[in-house]
Amino acid sequence: MLTLVSHHLCPYVQRASIALDEKGVRFERTYIDLKAKPDWFLKISPLGKVPLLQVPQQGGETVLFESSVIAEYVEESQAGPKLHPEDALERARHRGWMEFGSSTLSDLWGFETARDQETYEQKRTTLAAKFATIEAALGDGPYFAGARFSLVDAVFAPIFRYFDLFDTLADHGIFVGLDRVGAWRTALAARPSVKAAVTPDYGERLMVFLREHDAYLLRARQA
Repeated sequence: MLTLVSHHLCPYVQRASIALDEKGVRFERTYIDLKAKPDWFLKISPLGKVPLLQVPQQGGETVLFESSVIAEYVEESQAGPKLHPEDALERARHRGWMEFGSSTLSDLWGFETARDQETYEQKRTTLAAKFATIEAALGDGPYFAGARFSLVDAVFAPIFRYFDLFDTLADHGIFVGLDRVGAWRTALAARPSVKAAVTPDYGERLMVFLREHDAYLLRARQA
């Protein structure tokens, strides 16, 4: 059985998990503490990051790293619904939006870890602009490519999940006027693979993370 080496909060792990679930692949999880990485993990992770996918083979195993690589491997090697378009040009377009999602995650990191109002506002504005760009690219839904779930959806579902907590902490206004993005977010949240990508205590763990980083987000509502 495949093993997904994971961290409870990592959105890239969620991306790989969603792809595996959508393809109907059975897999196990091994969780590690990124603050105290075990030796066995450092030996098999060239970048010292999660996720890793351990693929058993005769005489040993192959370890894949980087979530986009794992997702592409799962798409190409496993049976089940196609998560990429058949058309080469449209497939390339989807890969571009997957990269856009990774860029959005980078901005989201700055937003959630901002310790002062100025940085928080800068990142909030950047994120709002990013989602406005996505709004213009979306069709009638419910997913990025319409009726069929794709790897682009697997990339953005973990991004939206952050806001399930953030929406309760501050009136950030990032999604104001973005009706298609809002509908997409709702559709993704209802997907079984998205629900299963995290443990039930995800929200509590994320709150601990914000406190540990003295996040301005925790004080934004009172500011």
